[in-house]
Amino acid sequence: MPVTTSTDCNLIFYTNPQSRAQIARWMLEEVSVEYRQEILEYGSSMKAAEYLKINPMGKVPAIVHDGKVVTECAAICAYLADAFPETQLAPALDDRADYYRWLFFSAGPLEAAIVNRSLNVSVKEEQERMVGYGNYERVLDVLSEKLQSTPYIAGEKFTAADVYVGSHVGWGLEFGSIDKRPGFEEYAARLAKRPAFKAAKKIDEQLIAERENA
Repeated sequence: MPVTTSTDCNLIFYTNPQSRAQIARWMLEEVSVEYRQEILEYGSSMKAAEYLKINPMGKVPAIVHDGKVVTECAAICAYLADAFPETQLAPALDDRADYYRWLFFSAGPLEAAIVNRSLNVSVKEEQERMVGYGNYERVLDVLSEKLQSTPYIAGEKFTAADVYVGSHVGWGLEFGSIDKRPGFEEYAARLAKRPAFKAAKKIDEQLIAERENA
């Protein structure tokens, strides 16, 4: 769905193309509804008083839908799936165990393990219970085992959880922040074929190119 410039649009997306907001962009393209984008800059408009009223953390992404604010990528993915149920991007309520499990596994243990490793934060064996995810190797092994058992993270069907989990896997493989494990490359390739993924990627790549050439 093309991005609109209409001020009457009831869905506003606050973003920077060089950020985690790419995850939310992909999800917006999956639900295929009209949205207006507001591009913010690090250290300036992202920290301006006007935006801090929306997200006091001063970071992107954030969406405002019918006056309701949602921040955090995992929350945005889950919210949009529920707000637009016709897209069937969330399983039925009685079939959401894996959906919730792996969505929050990735928002918690997976992201924490990846970030700590990228920052060279060393967790001693006796500290593993404290950090919650145990250790980096175990996190990736657990995710690998899951992705070898099913085509999508919550089963046979693509869901909003795949937008979030798949973004971590795809970026991790591309930038080397996660080690390769069985199932990772196949999963990332499967998701990269989705029209919404391609559409979102095209928008953000164009915005990045425009900024570099400005």
